[in-house]
Amino acid sequence: MFDTTARNARPLQQSAEFAATLALCGQQAAQLDDGTLVLTRRIGGLPIALLSSARLAPRALPGLLARAGLRRHLILMNPDTPCPGLDRLGAVPLITPAHVAELDLTGDLMAGLHQKWRNRLRHARSQDLRVTQGPLPLDPAHWLLTAEAAQQRACGYRNWPMALTLAYARANPGAAQLFTARQGGTPVAGLLILRHGTAASYHIGHSTPAGRAASAQTLLMWQVMTWLAAQGATRLDLGPVETEQTPGLTRFKLGTGARTRPLGGTWAWWPPMGKTLRPLAWLDRRRMQQSWTDAPAPDY
Repeated sequence: MFDTTARNARPLQQSAEFAATLALCGQQAAQLDDGTLVLTRRIGGLPIALLSSARLAPRALPGLLARAGLRRHLILMNPDTPCPGLDRLGAVPLITPAHVAELDLTGDLMAGLHQKWRNRLRHARSQDLRVTQGPLPLDPAHWLLTAEAAQQRACGYRNWPMALTLAYARANPGAAQLFTARQGGTPVAGLLILRHGTAASYHIGHSTPAGRAASAQTLLMWQVMTWLAAQGATRLDLGPVETEQTPGLTRFKLGTGARTRPLGGTWAWWPPMGKTLRPLAWLDRRRMQQSWTDAPAPDY
């Protein structure tokens, strides 16, 4: 059972640390009365408000937006949890929910490991690996950042811009922790986590061929898990899981003992239209609900 104190920690993009990062970048986030962070901008003259990874109470949302002066904005929402009540407001679903992996750090971490994951950890410990840990250097040319940029280009996915990652480290000293595995002084694997409140998020991971042969990423993840638990962290967010596109990474994440859960999908709502578009949301309701229940299950 997932510990309730672990679940209650705010998601990264709703954390005080993320707000401080945005402020350092010159973008002050608005805040609803319930503490939800909101990014506002204009596109083609249209005011837009983005509620990312927010924990929403649909019935309270109209009042919260009105008091924040956002009633005329196009509201884009990526709820942190399933929010079926949004369709009753007239919000229209745009993207079906993804699933994420979360690891409860309050229990017996070793007991939660999958047997094959435990075997890889044993293998890594038998290799000539030296692990170091410390705050992420504020260097755009750092090997892990350049390797991540190259990996994004090669694999066609997107993570945070490098400048935002560096801004997070600068705005929150010590919250961006880098774990590095070396063989003979040469880095063969790196893992960057971002602390936020009593939780942490897996942000960047990279291994060289030598690092993969030595199961270095497994050793780094174990070091991350045990260090966070010792620091009093309650939850490690491991990010999206996708059995078809990235089955190996999904097995790696779930092998830690992490549980999958659905997010809330992506919704759009323009409050001046009220419930006018509610019939469109109804058409997609079954598809959204199916996504909330179909959790990825990799084959070990």
